[in-house]
Amino acid sequence: MNVSMSKSDAVSARLTVAVEESDYRPKVIEDLKKIGRTHQIPGFRKGHVALKDLERRFGKDVTSDVINREVFEAVMKFIEDNKLNVLGQPVPVEVKALDFSQKDFTFEYDLALAPELDIKLDKDEKIPYYEIQVSDEMVAEQDEALRKRFGAQVPGEVFEKDALVKGAIFELDENGNVKEGEGAIQVVNGIVAPMFFKDKDQASLFEGKKVDDKVVFNPWKTCNGDTTELSSMLQVDKNRVADLHSDFQLTISEIIVVRLAEHNQEFYDQVFGKDKATDEASYLALVKEMIGGSLKQNSEIIFRLDARKYFVEKYGNMELPAAILKKWLINRDEAITEANIEEEYSRMEPDLKWQLIKESIANLAQIKIEETDLIEFAKNIAKQQFAQYGMTNMDDETLTNYAKNILADKNYRPRLIEQIGDIKLFDAIKNGVTLDVKSVSLDEFKEIASKA
Repeated sequence: MNVSMSKSDAVSARLTVAVEESDYRPKVIEDLKKIGRTHQIPGFRKGHVALKDLERRFGKDVTSDVINREVFEAVMKFIEDNKLNVLGQPVPVEVKALDFSQKDFTFEYDLALAPELDIKLDKDEKIPYYEIQVSDEMVAEQDEALRKRFGAQVPGEVFEKDALVKGAIFELDENGNVKEGEGAIQVVNGIVAPMFFKDKDQASLFEGKKVDDKVVFNPWKTCNGDTTELSSMLQVDKNRVADLHSDFQLTISEIIVVRLAEHNQEFYDQVFGKDKATDEASYLALVKEMIGGSLKQNSEIIFRLDARKYFVEKYGNMELPAAILKKWLINRDEAITEANIEEEYSRMEPDLKWQLIKESIANLAQIKIEETDLIEFAKNIAKQQFAQYGMTNMDDETLTNYAKNILADKNYRPRLIEQIGDIKLFDAIKNGVTLDVKSVSLDEFKEIASKA
C-alpha cells in the first residue's frame, strides 16, 4: 500500500492511498476463515464451510470492511510517522461504494494542517495585571463572618437580624382569625429564618419582637411561592401550598440568636489551624491574606482574558484551512449543514485560533503535567471542600487519599488536567512577558471586569 501527500498550500494537503489486491486479499481470507470457524451458517457444520462458499456469502462485505480498515490505519500511520499536526480528522474527498469489478483502488483524503506559528514570549511585551486592594472594611466583614461561623446559637429575648424564630404557626382566615376545622394548617413546632426571606418587608415584621409576641406574616411572600420552601416551613405536602396565599400567625416560643466567637486562641486555631495565629494582629493578617487569595482568582480571570486578547490580536491573523474544516464539521455533526456552516464556522474559528496559540506557547514553554501536579491540585480542591464544613486543619494523609479518589473519576480527571494546563500556560506567560501591575479598589476592579 502506497501513501503519498501533496500540499496545495501551507495548511492544506491531500493524501492519496493506492491499494493493490495483495495489500488486502490475505486479510480478507483470514477474516472469512474466522467467520467459518466462529459462526453457525445454515446448511453447514460449524467450522466446515468451504472458502468459496464463505466468499460467495460474505466476500463483498468482508472485502469492503478490510479495505476501509487497512486504508484508515495506513492514513493514521502516515500522519503519525510524518508528525503532521492535523486539525480535526482526514476528510474523504469522495465517498462511494467499492467497484468490485476491479482489484486495485485509490482513495483520497484532504488534511487540514495547523499553521506554523512563530510565537514569542518577550519582556518587551506588556500585559496588565490588576491586584485588588484588601480594605479594612473587607477584613472586618470577613472577621465577623468567621466569628459568626464559629460562634454559638443561644436563646435570646429580642429578635435580631440573624435570629431563628420558633413557635406555633397558624393559618388565618380572610378576617384575620385563626382558621379552625378540617383543612386548616396549624404547625405546633414551627421554625422560620427571616434573614433568608426574599421579601424584606416580611422579615421586618419580626423586628423588635420578643418571646410570646405574635407576628402576622405571609409565607408565600417570604419565598416568592416556592413550594419546596413553603411545604418545609408549614410541614405539609407541596400540593397543599401550590396556591396558598393566606396570612399566618406565629406565636413566638423561642428566639435563637448567634453570639459571635471571641478573639482567643481557641478561635484562631479553629479558623486557621493550631498556632497559625497567636494573637489578634497575626489573626487579622491571615484574614487579610485569605481575602487576598480569594480576590486573586478574580485578578487571574481578567488577566487570562487580557492575555488571550493580546496574543489573538498579535498572532490571530493566521491562515486556516477553512474549506476542509467546514467539510469536516458537516461530516461529523448532523446538525451542521451547508445552510448553517458559515455561521457555525465563524463561531468556532476564534476558539480554534486561541487553541493553536495556546499549544504553541505550551510547546515553547515546554509545559508538562506530571502526576504529582494532579495530586497537589486535587489536594487543594479537597482542602477547600473540607473548609466549607469548618474542617480547616486536615492532615496530609487524609487530603492525599481524598485527592486520589477525586482523580479516580474518569470524567473529572480530564477537566483537572485542562485546568492545570491552563494554570501552567498563564504562569509561563507571566514569566515570559512584563506584567503591568496596577493596584485597584474592588469597585474599580468591578468596572474593569464589566468591560472585559
